[in-house]
Amino acid sequence: MTRIGLATVCATAFVLAAAPLAHAETIFVSNEKDNTITVIDGDTMETIDTIETARRPRGIMLSPDNKELFVAAGDGDIIDVIDTKTLKITRQLESGPDPELMDIDPDGKIIYIANEDDSMVTIMDIASGDVLSEVPVGVEPEGMAVSPDNKYTAATSESTSMAHIIDNETHQLIANVLVDSRPREAKWTKDGKELWVSSEIGGTVAVIDPSTWEVVKKIRFEVPGVRPEQLQPVGMDFVKDDSLIMVPLGPSNRVAVIDTAKKEVVDYILVGQRPWHGETSADGKRYYVANGLTNDMTVIDLDSLKAVKSVPVGRLPWGVAVMPGKPGA
Repeated sequence: MTRIGLATVCATAFVLAAAPLAHAETIFVSNEKDNTITVIDGDTMETIDTIETARRPRGIMLSPDNKELFVAAGDGDIIDVIDTKTLKITRQLESGPDPELMDIDPDGKIIYIANEDDSMVTIMDIASGDVLSEVPVGVEPEGMAVSPDNKYTAATSESTSMAHIIDNETHQLIANVLVDSRPREAKWTKDGKELWVSSEIGGTVAVIDPSTWEVVKKIRFEVPGVRPEQLQPVGMDFVKDDSLIMVPLGPSNRVAVIDTAKKEVVDYILVGQRPWHGETSADGKRYYVANGLTNDMTVIDLDSLKAVKSVPVGRLPWGVAVMPGKPGA
């Protein structure tokens, strides 16, 4: 172990001894290589179950009422639906080929799915599983984000380098916004006044104004000693009432922290290898990020902006979802 690694471990041990983690929540991590979901108890940070899924689970999210967990299994061409009380797969949604990320409308009735292999967004009724529409978008769609007012859905296409805007009432494209190379995820602010898009190869996060569908700001990243091509923004998550956004930066082994008002990077947090996607704890005090090459999840304290614990999960972890309470409660 390097001196830096030893120092990190010692510092982590001190923090945990001073302030043990104890939180009534359940954390789900999708493991792309194992075809599983690791289920973690937020009180103990111990694995309490491992759920087998269809092949290559990546995108993962909870329904608005937290009763179901949706898992996009890319090589299975399916969405597994897991009952969060029993931790059993109860049904599957015929998502279309290679689902990657998805989002659900605020009412919990409609799911929007990025089908990477056929350049489509599938719009589906969750209860019946009926396909309501298929919307052609750019090549290799990935990110999906429904606006807070449920008027629009943004889909990012990796190979077309665009954010495509779908009108949720008509299911028609109304705008195509050019961003930097290989956009991965899209996120709306709570007030719906900004749409943020991460571009992995371009190394930027773009801020889009929905009143004009134009990019008003591009945020870049710089870490001393780290090559620019390693600073690859992928996932994004607003925290602290949207005052900050956490951006895992892939091969740099960092999570960037951006002040959303100033639109400036205020910190970089060293985590495991190849952080990909994350999620905020139920009480908003921690951020959990999946590290694909170290097969663990880093716990970040959002008050101190420090990594405080590493939690082992499955192989090639990809996405994280967090549910208040515990299974069966």
